[in-house]
Amino acid sequence: MYLPHQRGPLHDLADTPQAYDAVLADVTEQALARLTPQGSLEHPDCVDDIGDTSLGITSLLALAWERSRDPRLPEAVRRSVDFHLRERVYRDDNPGYPNLRVRNSGLPYARYTLAPGAHPIGDWPSTVWALLQLVNVTETATDLLDDELRHELLQVAHGYWRWLTEATFFNPQEAGNQALGCVVGGLMLARQLHGSDGESVRARAMSLYEEEIRAHRVRDRGALLPPEHGGAYDNNYGPISLSFLAQAHRVSGEDVFARDGDALARYIDARLTNGGFDNGGPRYSEQHSGFESVLGLRYFGHRIGSDLGRYRGDTRWGRHAVKADGGVDGHFAWMLVWQIQDTTRWHRTPAGGPARHQLRAGTVSVAFDDRMTPSVTEAGGTYYLPAAVSRQHGYGPVTDGFLLCRPMGEVRVRDLRTATLTAKLVTKPVVGRDHVLRYVRSLYVTDGTLLWTTVAVERLAGTPYLLAGLPYAEDDGDRVRRTARGEAVSAGTLRLTHPAAEGAEHFDARAELTQQQAAFALAADPRGYGDPDEGWRHLVSSTALEAGPVPDAPDDLHVFAVRYGSPDPLTVSVTRDGTDLVIRTARFTAVLGDDDAQGEPELTLRET
Repeated sequence: MYLPHQRGPLHDLADTPQAYDAVLADVTEQALARLTPQGSLEHPDCVDDIGDTSLGITSLLALAWERSRDPRLPEAVRRSVDFHLRERVYRDDNPGYPNLRVRNSGLPYARYTLAPGAHPIGDWPSTVWALLQLVNVTETATDLLDDELRHELLQVAHGYWRWLTEATFFNPQEAGNQALGCVVGGLMLARQLHGSDGESVRARAMSLYEEEIRAHRVRDRGALLPPEHGGAYDNNYGPISLSFLAQAHRVSGEDVFARDGDALARYIDARLTNGGFDNGGPRYSEQHSGFESVLGLRYFGHRIGSDLGRYRGDTRWGRHAVKADGGVDGHFAWMLVWQIQDTTRWHRTPAGGPARHQLRAGTVSVAFDDRMTPSVTEAGGTYYLPAAVSRQHGYGPVTDGFLLCRPMGEVRVRDLRTATLTAKLVTKPVVGRDHVLRYVRSLYVTDGTLLWTTVAVERLAGTPYLLAGLPYAEDDGDRVRRTARGEAVSAGTLRLTHPAAEGAEHFDARAELTQQQAAFALAADPRGYGDPDEGWRHLVSSTALEAGPVPDAPDDLHVFAVRYGSPDPLTVSVTRDGTDLVIRTARFTAVLGDDDAQGEPELTLRET
């Protein structure tokens, strides 16, 4: 089975002016065929996320008029604007809405669903989205709207802003992308309001960013990130937040948005595999955005000098939102408007220099989590996740059912490059059930095609093995499909095991089940509201590669060696040269030396 959302790299979508004109021409034909006598441009199947969708199509038609001067468009724009003002602006409180600070304010807002009380929790983001659609219309349709109508639209937009920032609690879902979208809406609105109103809205938008978003950032992998539904990053919403930061910088010129966007972009770059696969998040582990991410990935990829466009988006939404029949939906249409208006080009080469939480060269990459344990390993077109044993997750030596990968102290990292090899040495102090402090030294070396992993630890009791990953997915042309195998070999024994027990707590890679589905089965809250990462932490066991020790290693050590990306036999010798540990393969010789004066591990590498 194919993974449903992780499809083609976003930078493979044509983004020339001619390509975008073709997209707008297609939207125009669909919209004109759909326009109802009342002026609605909503998709007939739209029920949820409906409050902004007709206006979203209107904004695309206004942009199409600006670029094409199609004589059919002015009437469609005016009729659809009238429809929104008449049918989609609500001023009576939605029954059951829990986040009001002022009741019966009379301020306008948009509804997530039209039926009163049906799903009021979604009204805050829907109003953010409606605000963004409205300020796009008032910016791009200047010669299609008379002064009176434009003034009325700006009054509604100002009312949306006041409802979001005065009548309700700000960002009630703790969703960074929604909060950033609100700030962007305020900044864009402020440019169109006169005098003190514009100054007041801009000042309020900037204070909300500083006090309600920046002040609550969450640290992960060395970066401070806007919180997303209770976590630091989400595969779907994280790149969308990056797009909002890009637009905030474009419209305001404020350096803080550029700095924070750079930080988020470098974080995404570090966690993203070479092939663009990513996994993990506080709301969606695997659901990826499409066109919503393009602006941010392109804008900040250019700024930090890295190929963020390798991100595998959901290319079904590569241009705009669509319904099941493939028809255009206006939801999030402002992102298409902004990416068309922005002229930044994709940066298509990897960033230079090492990154602490990533090893990357050629078609190989390892993304590391906060504890410097691999979160995704990629080699030979196969993606490996951390495996699970006895409720413990990660990569590392296992003895008596105990996984030695959780650090008890500072984790040290040494990066090294030669002419054709890229290496990273990670040294962790760990404590087992016997309370003995040991050092796990994990060496990762790649030539851009293969990945060698060698793990050394003070000798363990019993019959230890290396938990060496859960083969999960593999490239198949432009798609990613599930797998239960990978091309990996060991210098010792190697076995691929599957859980003997059944149930949601045991993930068998042979089953037609995605990681996200399995994680939500274990989450405390329903799908779409809970935390799949939190659910996944309840996993007891999984499919796993288990590698036995290298024979003839020094008597005081257990050493494990695995190579990913080729089925050819692997021979590794491990010897001592004084206090140095010497690891020899057919491709390289690595020497792990004593710590230097700052306690950092010494590493030398020679190609053979």
